[in-house]
Amino acid sequence: MPRGGPDASRLDRWYETDRPEYLDRPDTPREAARVRRGLDRLHRLTGGYDRFARWTLAYAGRAPAPRVLELGAGTGGLSRRVLHRHPAARVTVSDVEPGTVAALRAGPLGAHPRATVRRLDATAVDAPDLAFDVAVFAASLHHLPADAVRAVLREGTRVAGTLLLIDAWRSPLLCVPAVPLMFVTGGPAHVHDGLISLRKAYGAAALRELAATAGPAPLRLRMRFGLPGCLVAAVSASG
Repeated sequence: MPRGGPDASRLDRWYETDRPEYLDRPDTPREAARVRRGLDRLHRLTGGYDRFARWTLAYAGRAPAPRVLELGAGTGGLSRRVLHRHPAARVTVSDVEPGTVAALRAGPLGAHPRATVRRLDATAVDAPDLAFDVAVFAASLHHLPADAVRAVLREGTRVAGTLLLIDAWRSPLLCVPAVPLMFVTGGPAHVHDGLISLRKAYGAAALRELAATAGPAPLRLRMRFGLPGCLVAAVSASG
């Protein structure tokens, strides 16, 4: 299925790419490291982590000590902001890459009394049903093919009351203002991966189709545009 959805226009299909990012290639570790630093710097400078944390806690419900799961945590910036914003939140910080998990454990999150660092696969989460109030998967969905996205939708809505997906809004117009920001924060490597990410982002129509076909029953999906250029989707089980 096209990333723009089953009825994507010819222009949208042309805009799409299957070119791999440095982050997805085993043979470009130096470039991938530059991209990770650039992404972290971008989200810190633009307030991205703060917005993501605010959105995450808004979907955590009214529990006095919300249980938050971050999937694909990367540098852990989002989880750090959640812990800072909510004095009782308990956060499980996870990633599928062993090296990333080791770095998280060696950093501030590894020593935080309300944080647990784990190696988890977002497509097969090792956790009981409804173990969390909210699970968040930010800036990562575009890395996955459609079948893996369906698995994330199934697993996220199984282990949490709400699965919050945050990724780039699919629009060619975002490329123009994004390039200078990406170059300043991460140089050519960040521009390379950032442009590919924008072209691989799932559109609203695609997410609706994937949520409808992820399991035995369609999932509930609420989507909106989040500034400065994010798709924000809250997904929950229909039962």
